[in-house]
Amino acid sequence: MRTTAYTDTESDHREYSNHNALGGELHAAGPPIHRAENVLRAIPVSESDDVDVRRVSNSGAILQPFSMDETRTTTRVKTTTRVTKTTRVVKRAIAVAKAPQIGSAAADWSRWPMGTTFRLLSTGQMYRIEDYGWALSGRNTIDLYMANSRDMNSWGARQETIQVLQWGDPQQSLQFLQSHQNYKHSRRMVLELEGRHKEAAALR
Repeated sequence: MRTTAYTDTESDHREYSNHNALGGELHAAGPPIHRAENVLRAIPVSESDDVDVRRVSNSGAILQPFSMDETRTTTRVKTTTRVTKTTRVVKRAIAVAKAPQIGSAAADWSRWPMGTTFRLLSTGQMYRIEDYGWALSGRNTIDLYMANSRDMNSWGARQETIQVLQWGDPQQSLQFLQSHQNYKHSRRMVLELEGRHKEAAALR
């Protein structure tokens, strides 16, 4: 899947400020989720290996003589045990994980209907289709919103594997776009959603 990045300070987005096509605010996704696997392996030890071995010596201990004929003296000891019951109150703190921040994304709504939510498998970040743009019309590209131009430039254009968590509703996308056909790319998405693909392809 081809992905690009954009931010609200770009020249073609300034008139919309920090708002998406639906009128809500644009949001950057939460930080990437890094996964690490710790694998413990058994390491064979040979005589040639340089291994730090601790040796325990009993040379300083005094050994007592032992005899089977030794006379033993038995002493009885009376022990009184008192049991004291102690009650301890332990307070445990329960960590509540915050829901991940879902970032805003733009795409051709005839291919990726508004509301489609997906995850980038490389970072674990989640995005939702809330925006569209003229450069995305007729293309299978998703534009990811970034908080600033530095993050946008750092992302550039990448091929990403995504996992669709929830598909948006094409009918709702069509109803919204039907009242926003002032631009050619909006009109093209309407034609695609209506199944008029030849007319949409001719609209360039």
